Amino acid sequence: MPNWTLKQLESFVWVAKLGSFRATAERLNTTQPNISVRISQLEAVLGVRLFHRDSGSVALTPIGHSLLGHAERVLVASEEFSQQSIRSDQQIGILRLGVAELIAQTWLRDYMLDLRQVFPNVDVELRVDLTINLREELVSRALDLCLLNGPISNFNITNVDLGSVPYLWVASPRLALAGSDIATLAAHTILTHARNTRHFVELSAHFRELWEKPMRIVPSSSLSACLQMTIDGLGIAPLPRTVVEKPLAAGELVEIPYHWKPSALVFTASFAHTPASFLLRRSAELASDRAARHH
Repeated sequence: MPNWTLKQLESFVWVAKLGSFRATAERLNTTQPNISVRISQLEAVLGVRLFHRDSGSVALTPIGHSLLGHAERVLVASEEFSQQSIRSDQQIGILRLGVAELIAQTWLRDYMLDLRQVFPNVDVELRVDLTINLREELVSRALDLCLLNGPISNFNITNVDLGSVPYLWVASPRLALAGSDIATLAAHTILTHARNTRHFVELSAHFRELWEKPMRIVPSSSLSACLQMTIDGLGIAPLPRTVVEKPLAAGELVEIPYHWKPSALVFTASFAHTPASFLLRRSAELASDRAARHH
């Protein structure tokens, strides 16, 4: 009687995670018929039915559910065994990397150089986007690793700490602000992050609670655009410290010592830990090391 193979187990785990033979084929760089054959062969070897298949939909059977954890542990053990003999420079493939804009504007370049040095034969597909979008892409497995405003609360996701960045209130010196109280701030356009961010929610709630008169809060999905508009004197803004350090040093911005600030941004390197991947785990560790040096 033939034995099962690691490729069959890998296909089983990915079909269970993605709920699709087609998506699994794309993820494993093969064809949908190959995935179907692997699953059928595995079912034949085990003598059980792992999936219900109905009009294109795929769902685990009860026995499939019970075997999934065992398959994942076998793949983890296989990955750990393989990495004892495979050097980083022998790793090949594609790393689909999602990055929040703040990191893209600060230490992403150095991190990309770190990746190239450790994994010279791995190609990086880069996407810079809002954290809310990156989260969705990571959970759906469209991205492999994300450096974002975390952590992500999902039992399939591992989060590696990348530190935090506090906010500073800043303005162009051309505005010549006469004070730093709430009335002074409310008299100006306040520039902020996009509406679907925690930053915008906190900012709106703060002024709604303490200021009853009309005021203007202008959100933007682009951190760089928000920074430039602040430098140009189009409004004032609470911005991450790492973004405003150079403009402050150059005299393009001045700090406003307002008593309240949005919560500091906490960043994580987040990736799905099943199936196990040395590439993802080591890439997250490299991000943590680079973030620590930057901060």
